[in-house]
Amino acid sequence: MTSLTLSGIRKRFGKTEVIRGVDLSVDDGEFVVFVGPSGCGKSTLLRMVAGLEDITAGELRIGARVMNEVQPAKRGVAMVFQSYALYPHLNVRDNMGFGLKVRGVPVDERTRRVGEAATTLKLDALLDRFPRELSGGQRQRVAIGRAIVGEPSVFLFDEPLSNLDAELRVHMRSEIAALHQRLGNTMIYVTHDQIEAMTLADKIVVLRDGLVEQVGSPRQLYERPDNLFVAQFIGSPKMNVLPLADVRLPGGAAPAAAASVGMRPEHLSVVSPGGGAVDGKVMIAEYTGAQTLLHVEAAGHTLLVLHEGEAPANGSRLGLSIERANLHFFDADGRRAG
Repeated sequence: MTSLTLSGIRKRFGKTEVIRGVDLSVDDGEFVVFVGPSGCGKSTLLRMVAGLEDITAGELRIGARVMNEVQPAKRGVAMVFQSYALYPHLNVRDNMGFGLKVRGVPVDERTRRVGEAATTLKLDALLDRFPRELSGGQRQRVAIGRAIVGEPSVFLFDEPLSNLDAELRVHMRSEIAALHQRLGNTMIYVTHDQIEAMTLADKIVVLRDGLVEQVGSPRQLYERPDNLFVAQFIGSPKMNVLPLADVRLPGGAAPAAAASVGMRPEHLSVVSPGGGAVDGKVMIAEYTGAQTLLHVEAAGHTLLVLHEGEAPANGSRLGLSIERANLHFFDADGRRAG
């Protein structure tokens, strides 16, 4: 297991700076997820750790060693890409062992490592199959197995589940989490899906426009977002935000610097008009089974509300109540207030 340290990391493509000064520490054995919208620089940052992109400025350390000029093959990292990138003419066994063969690892050692990885990933019965004979989830496990056999100190995952259907993504998420528990290696995982980030990470790094917006555990980011961007990016459905003047606050006045207030859909309760923090009208009710997602027009905004039980009819008026402890206050610049 190995720690990573990024100090003042920057990356330019020509005159365009896509990583604009990132400082980050990753502890031994930690599962860290880079998350953010498309174009925020998360995959570029991961490729810089892998050595697939040069570092324009700053210092990258893996363990105690500076890696800025070290070749990818000598960094002790392994990367699992969005594309499976399996050789179609090789079976599972040979796909997993190909990198070891190229590096001149003896046959007996290759066989041992491939066998151990296959057992870990439940691929034992598939070793003689070719990629065309595998499902998407099985192909992804082979790609992960190819990384495992190299016995790296650090695993890097670049949106590995984006090619899978919704049900298989959920299954593979649990497999990757279980793999981390078994191996204990340091892992860095890139995704734009905040649900993947919340369910997998020990620590989440939220990126926007090449900068780190916040670093913390999933609970810290959900309960104490540093700014409006993190507040609305983390959590599904996203947080509702209203101007402070449009909300009847429960439990006293807002912090002095507050200009807006955030309310998560799961924390809002339907009450009679006038009996809550805000009144509105139901525009759409989306039944999802255990809950109904209400789209409520209130104070010139559309609020999302997760409602249990029978949904109010479209067009009906209602009030929305929330406990004081579940309110999030932000100043005029979008930073957390109070």
